[in-house]
Amino acid sequence: MKFKHLVFLSGFVVTTTFSGCNQTTENKETAGTKPNILLVVADDLGFSDVAPFGGNIHTPVISRLANEGLAFSNFHVQPTCSPTRSSLLTGSDNHVAGIGIMSEMEYPELAALNLPGYQGALTKQVVTIPEVLRRYGYHTYMVGKWHLGEDPGQDPYDRGFEETFILGTGGGSHWDDKKALSPLQHMDYTRNGKPVELPEDFYSSRNYTDSLISFIDKNKADKKPFFTYLSYTAVHDPLHVPEDYIEKYKGKFDMGWDSLWIERLENLKALGIISKEVNRFSKNPQIPAWDSLPLAAKEQFARDMEVYAGMLEYLDLSIGRVFDYLKKEGMYDNTLIIFMSDNGANGATATLYPGNEDGEYLGTFDNSIANRGLRNSYIETGAGWAQASSSPFRYFKSFATEGGIRVPLIIKTPGNMENAGEWNHGFVHVTDIMPTVLEFANALYPEKYNDNDIHPLIGESIMPVLTGDSVTIHTNDGFGWELFEMKAYILGDWKLLRLPQPFGTGDWELYNLKDDPAETTDLSAQFPDIKSALIENWNKYAENNDVYDHNGHFDELYRKNYMPPEND
Repeated sequence: MKFKHLVFLSGFVVTTTFSGCNQTTENKETAGTKPNILLVVADDLGFSDVAPFGGNIHTPVISRLANEGLAFSNFHVQPTCSPTRSSLLTGSDNHVAGIGIMSEMEYPELAALNLPGYQGALTKQVVTIPEVLRRYGYHTYMVGKWHLGEDPGQDPYDRGFEETFILGTGGGSHWDDKKALSPLQHMDYTRNGKPVELPEDFYSSRNYTDSLISFIDKNKADKKPFFTYLSYTAVHDPLHVPEDYIEKYKGKFDMGWDSLWIERLENLKALGIISKEVNRFSKNPQIPAWDSLPLAAKEQFARDMEVYAGMLEYLDLSIGRVFDYLKKEGMYDNTLIIFMSDNGANGATATLYPGNEDGEYLGTFDNSIANRGLRNSYIETGAGWAQASSSPFRYFKSFATEGGIRVPLIIKTPGNMENAGEWNHGFVHVTDIMPTVLEFANALYPEKYNDNDIHPLIGESIMPVLTGDSVTIHTNDGFGWELFEMKAYILGDWKLLRLPQPFGTGDWELYNLKDDPAETTDLSAQFPDIKSALIENWNKYAENNDVYDHNGHFDELYRKNYMPPEND
């Protein structure tokens, strides 16, 4: 039977609905047997970049994790980083969480409306995973990228994390020089809410890992479980990695992005992620054919992908260091491990960040072939390689197409999993992570927190999928998207999609993802009733989640500020 359960813990009101009558609420005095939880998020990692998802980059640690855990081929996030992170940490739609817009983007008309869903920072109508788990006896640690607010009271130290070493903004140099993505942005690091300077030998993936291990090690004697948010800034641009990791991939991408796209596609078909019967794919026509490029351009682009690959391998090594520490301390077997990317591969160029249009700031970097990927360089993967990393899906980061919102997910539960090494192809949404974590921690989601009414969760625990009792938990559930005038709604195999021109028609389109994962054939004329029903569902989604329907007013701003129709 289902019933409401209400308890009071030190003034913390907890209300939830659950099935059965044997569940109990535990506080910090009874938390000793609870699992540790390690949430690892890569930044701008493409769907097929890691080896277990068909990639040709050396990622042995992530491959072993896939062999020990369950890999998900149908996991969906938000189109860009901060919206995904808001949904991840709160179990809510990004608008409810206050991140219906990225704080660094310029939308004066929207800002003037002062809408709660478009504040660019977490709102008080959501509660975070660490805010809940600290009430249940967990240590809560975070290192890496925050990107959910920088004003007083918005640091992760103010939102439930007891130990932090974080970058407040969305990205920038991976070295100690703190060179931002554009002259209009900055790079501020904080330690437990207070500004800190970086050591001279700083490299993001290494130092984030060092800090996290030190946090866990500091408190390991008390035997309390921990929740850790390991939020790497790799592989976000600018692409940086120690030189010896670049050398590992010298010459390995000389075949170009068209060949890599085909290689990834064939690998995904072999894995069963893409049906061998599916033969409709649509490459981005704005990306030039590799063979049409001059030799100097090929050399430059190949070097950039070598840097990206080395950067990903170093990220894999860093994750392995955390695993090795947990194994050495006897903690690994009692740890829930979640690995994911925050969005699809990044196809934007540096000139598209506000403030970089004139090229003056970008001209201060040394992007010679020998220095690309090293200190004082500023390079990115660009649309060509991002397309290959997103094969066979349409577009990439910032788009509500599958290339922007479908990303790798691997979950390993504590102990040995009976379904270890298997694939799950059922739909999973980023808002499912929080209720899953809370169920493992035997923690209840609150209706109130700090006297604020908390928005109900929209995700569901995927525990039945992890235990092998169910293929999917979303048989009849639909989910909506809206960002930068990109709109989508997925229900079962059907997807409603709206892309502003010139990326789409500017009107609603209808796709069957099972038959057409690349979204090549609009089925609106053949299935008008399904399209109408999904439009009604999207409108209800918008109404329930603080979404402001721009009605196309911001299409031009999107094209101007984020992704122009041509890629140089």
